Amino acid sequence: MKKSILVSGSLLLLVGCTEMKQVANESLPAILENTTNVILGQGDVSSGLKQALELGVTSGVQQLGKQNGFLNNSAVKILYPEELQKVDKTLRSIGLGSVADEGLKLLNRAAEDAVTEAAPIFKNAITSMSFSDATSILMGGDNAATNYLKSKTTTSLETAFEPKVKNSFSKVGADKVWNDIITKYNSIPTVKKVNPDLTNYVTQQAINGLFTMVAQKEAGIRNNVSERTTPLLQKVFAKQD
Repeated sequence: MKKSILVSGSLLLLVGCTEMKQVANESLPAILENTTNVILGQGDVSSGLKQALELGVTSGVQQLGKQNGFLNNSAVKILYPEELQKVDKTLRSIGLGSVADEGLKLLNRAAEDAVTEAAPIFKNAITSMSFSDATSILMGGDNAATNYLKSKTTTSLETAFEPKVKNSFSKVGADKVWNDIITKYNSIPTVKKVNPDLTNYVTQQAINGLFTMVAQKEAGIRNNVSERTTPLLQKVFAKQD
């Protein structure tokens, strides 16, 4: 009888241990997750995303705002708009390739002169980022933070860039060169005259180029541990790895 009770007790103990082990195994991920959440607080998430965006913006503005920042970067170099490609081709065909090259260079110079206007606009958007925004961005795709900036800043950037680009045309001499280019082209017999809105075109291309650079920096931070150059970035982006 005692032996039977002992065997039964042993079985119950084994079953109990098995169940306890199962419960422990099922609970451990949740416990670890809760621990992770304690370590990575709301403030960390928001601050980390803001820091990443600030790095991306600063890097983009610095790279594009220097001389030939657009012209020598194949990812953002401003090319002729579609309606001016025939102008470029025609000028080169009559020996005015140097004029076409100068016109293209000055379009890019106007963009690099205007791009410094972006910094305070981006800063305002980054500062106003909510925790909900930050959480969605952190667990989003490679360009989630860049897309957030696009949604928050594009209209303001267009408003700020357009007059700056217009002034930059005069500052770098693009207005005179382009007036000469268009006059020369329109004086060629049989060609269809053009009068492009280069201010709007360069404004849009400058903004696109800036977002391209921010996106590259964001993807680097997300996918390359060596680009997480601060303890906060390392801590926050380890969460999305």
